[in-house]
Amino acid sequence: MKKHSFILCTGLALAPMASRPLPAQQAPAALPVITLDEALARASNSEPAYAAAQAASKTAALDRSIARSALLPSITYHNAYQFTQANGSTNQAGPSGSQSSPKFIANNAVHEYSSQGVVNETLGLGQLNAVARASAAAAVANAELEISRRGLTATVVTLFYSATTARNKVQVEQRAADEATSFVNLTTNREAARESAHADVLKAQLTQQQRQRDLADASLAAEKARLDLAVLLFPDPRTPYDLAIPPAKPLPTQPEIEVAAKTGNPELQSALASLRAANLDIKAAQSAYLPDLALNYTYGIDAEQFAVNGPGGVRNLGYSASATLDIPIWDWFSTQHKIKQTQILRDSAKVALTSTQRTLIAQLEEFYNEASLSERQLTSLQLTVDTARESLRLTRLRYTAGESTVLEVVDAQGTLTSAELALADGNVRYQQALANLQLLTGTI
Repeated sequence: MKKHSFILCTGLALAPMASRPLPAQQAPAALPVITLDEALARASNSEPAYAAAQAASKTAALDRSIARSALLPSITYHNAYQFTQANGSTNQAGPSGSQSSPKFIANNAVHEYSSQGVVNETLGLGQLNAVARASAAAAVANAELEISRRGLTATVVTLFYSATTARNKVQVEQRAADEATSFVNLTTNREAARESAHADVLKAQLTQQQRQRDLADASLAAEKARLDLAVLLFPDPRTPYDLAIPPAKPLPTQPEIEVAAKTGNPELQSALASLRAANLDIKAAQSAYLPDLALNYTYGIDAEQFAVNGPGGVRNLGYSASATLDIPIWDWFSTQHKIKQTQILRDSAKVALTSTQRTLIAQLEEFYNEASLSERQLTSLQLTVDTARESLRLTRLRYTAGESTVLEVVDAQGTLTSAELALADGNVRYQQALANLQLLTGTI
């Protein structure tokens, strides 16, 4: 008789296991792979300081448009009805005959309708200078936006390579822990074969325990670096992801770096725009000494009846025009003091520009020397890793043959681990030094 296996389900009868289909195993979802360019794009949409710089740049561009519109005539369609109490008498209203006199002498009639199109235009050096000043302010805001963008880029680059370096160090510590475990097994086997003392096993176990602690510390540091970067990348920083390391770029020549820095450095562009804005502020203050010409043209109705034609066929529709020239005479030296204020600020902007130029020269030299040294050291660090790896292999063979001590093996293990960690740090040092140069020259 064929036997069946059964399972007990709540509220259901016993059923053979063979008759139930096995649930399909779900494949683990692939982690999103984040490149450096994608990390920069994600961070630019979530970093508040960069968003504030973007808002300042956009509002500065609108200020420039507002200043330009002040040069053009403004048009207003004016409509009004005014009632004034009559004083009981009548007066002569020209061709329209007599009309009731208003109590207020400033008003024209008891009933007055006004429907007019009004065009106003003010001409002066101040309005022209305001456009140039707004353009300079927009240039400053754009330069500050670029500075903010590059600051964010520097932060993302640092976090990106820190996360990759932390991950590489976990791999190094994992290899070191595996190597230590393998050596514990070797010393245990040699002790069992009476080829080594128990002290060798104890030393190997102590090394293994230290490597496991180092692995735990490296894993914690890698998780912290991953979370620090994830804050700028995802709505939930706990989102798992992986990083794609871009290929290392060769270091440009120093003349190429210097040429790019002159045209692409945002700090220098911001200082130049600030100096230009300060010079325009002086002109704006000086324009208070000059007269302003105001032009007005009005076309429409201002009459007792809201109609094109009034009583007796008199045409109410008409126009008026005026020109006003205001000449400044005396303002108790306020204009002179404003000019002095702007000149003081202009001198400060000159100092800031020269300081920016000196800082740029120093940073170019500093960053290029660091990147050049880091690039040269990568070859030496890789050679050290290869040499340490071969030294560990040979030392283990000698220990297996009874020609070396356990201390030599442990020392060789530590040397290889230190060399691999130094190589990981050297890689990130070169990438960050190269990124600093690219940020300084505007190529990233």
